[in-house]
Amino acid sequence: MKVIRKIIEIDEEKCDGCGNCVPSCAEGAIQIIDGKAKVIGDKYCDGLGACLGDCPKDALKLIERQADEYDEAAVHARLEKQKSVSGTQKPKGCPSQQVKIFPNSPGPGMGMSTAGFTGISGLGHWPVQLRLIPGSAPFLKDATLLITADCVPVAAPSFHSDYLKGKVVMLGCPKFDDADLYIDKLADIFTRNNIQGITMMVMEVPCCSKMKWIVDSAMEKSGKRIPVQEVTISTTGRILS
Repeated sequence: MKVIRKIIEIDEEKCDGCGNCVPSCAEGAIQIIDGKAKVIGDKYCDGLGACLGDCPKDALKLIERQADEYDEAAVHARLEKQKSVSGTQKPKGCPSQQVKIFPNSPGPGMGMSTAGFTGISGLGHWPVQLRLIPGSAPFLKDATLLITADCVPVAAPSFHSDYLKGKVVMLGCPKFDDADLYIDKLADIFTRNNIQGITMMVMEVPCCSKMKWIVDSAMEKSGKRIPVQEVTISTTGRILS
């Protein structure tokens, strides 16, 4: 039965398929199809708009129109079916859109207890690209952030053992990526979560200096004051400061 109600509308021209909105929809009403976010069926969308704040392109909005009634039973049935086939089918869309805390991580904001040993990853969450991390990700609560230029993990041989342990890592390129998007994203993260501190890692090259401006601008926009430790790495992997 169709009724007049609130429902999500997605502007495909604005949508870049980043997938931030997908994990924000607890009903599983949004999927990435052919590189764009789509509402797969009106009956799966409850119209509450929990996904709105995680779109960096402002491609989602809440409108009122004629649509199928929200069907909670259908949502539960679909989610259960997805669970039952998850072991035999590949997930739809980009895997980078799926928020995860890895089993060997003690919990949100605490990092991994096994980091620091040769050959053991210090990564306790996914995604790691700054543009893909939604502000609502559970691992951000009370977290210490490691905001790093994406060349740093390649150059720094002790990145996992000395810097990643116990932190939520966020990768990005201050030269080639969208700085305004990063400022908005970080401001949202700072506002939503009780961030304990930030380690900012950059390379010695001049273009990396913009990362400090991005972090400072995000703090100014959010009105938060978070302790920041700055680390500079040489192109040969030495710690310069």
